[in-house]
Amino acid sequence: MVDSLSSMNIETIILTGDRPTGRLHLGHYVGSLKRRVELQNSGQFDAINILIADDQALTDNADNPAKIRDNIVNVALDYLSSGLDPEKSTICIQSHLPALHALTFYYMNLVTTARLSRNPTVKAEMQMRGFADEGLPAGFFCYPVSQAADITAFDATVVPVGEDQLPMIEQTREIVEKFNRTYGETLVMPKAMIPENETQRRLPGVDGKAKMSKSLGNCIYLSDDSKTVKKQVNGKMFTDPQHLRIEDPGHIEGNVVFTYLDAFSTDDHFREFLPQYANLDEMKEHYQRGGLGDGTCKKFLIQVLEETLSPIRAERAKWEADLDAVYDILQAGTAKAQAITNATLARVEKAMRIDYFADRRIVKEWEKQLKAAKL
Repeated sequence: MVDSLSSMNIETIILTGDRPTGRLHLGHYVGSLKRRVELQNSGQFDAINILIADDQALTDNADNPAKIRDNIVNVALDYLSSGLDPEKSTICIQSHLPALHALTFYYMNLVTTARLSRNPTVKAEMQMRGFADEGLPAGFFCYPVSQAADITAFDATVVPVGEDQLPMIEQTREIVEKFNRTYGETLVMPKAMIPENETQRRLPGVDGKAKMSKSLGNCIYLSDDSKTVKKQVNGKMFTDPQHLRIEDPGHIEGNVVFTYLDAFSTDDHFREFLPQYANLDEMKEHYQRGGLGDGTCKKFLIQVLEETLSPIRAERAKWEADLDAVYDILQAGTAKAQAITNATLARVEKAMRIDYFADRRIVKEWEKQLKAAKL
């Protein structure tokens, strides 16, 4: 495998993104969005590219393209309101990067259907969407190849993903290795960046389900108002079903309130809202021995979430009042990404020797072939 290419000037480049199937929620924020902002502001990377993956969203929403089109602005607003800066990060729309489509087709010839069918991420997604019963769209089946095109088109060296997406990165690495072995060192080998701690890896729905889902109504969205957040926490958030009375010992394992507090609360929150505890460990210990009610825990969580979401809401309101500026950001970012990805496509076609119109050298090759055929 080629982790560095001596003939190329390799930079540290990130590629990440989201499918625009709806507004982003706290699971997105904890799992990736907050970390992206931190990486963007760290100064450790030469480029950060954030892809609104509308092509991939269409693989299981082809009958409802309006859903994708309408949510591009929601995803962009969530990005900007959470702190992604278009001066530091390139935000672009996947479908308007035609180089990605060409690369996907070229890469499909380097991977077998048998290999794609073994991808555990694809198998899990197929089951979740019911494709096993209704038939699998070819575009969805080739999702890992499309993702490989995205990653390599930007020469990404780092791809922040959850553990469930590691098979996708491994598939990309296999494609890169085979391409470079077949055509010469051309593509950059990416590496996965896994969240640093457990709370970043998976935030469950408020009902305790493993995954937030709009259809289950178990999400708290970044754009939800205070009333909605309070309703979701007080009315739906799963705690400890055995904790019937305040004096009963409580369990924190599987208790969604404490899962969310693990993800969002800080010692400063305790000093401001719940000063009887120095930190979350003290609060957990009290809950476990008994004497701390779920109502108190939920009230504190609501205060913590409001502290987190209030500035995001305020920033979103500013951008919503100037959607022309959002449009300009997406247009400029996509134009920049087009230049980057077109350059990669040109490099790939040159390596494959199918860059027929780069110059007229192919005419000389034709002449040699015709002369050789006559001998």
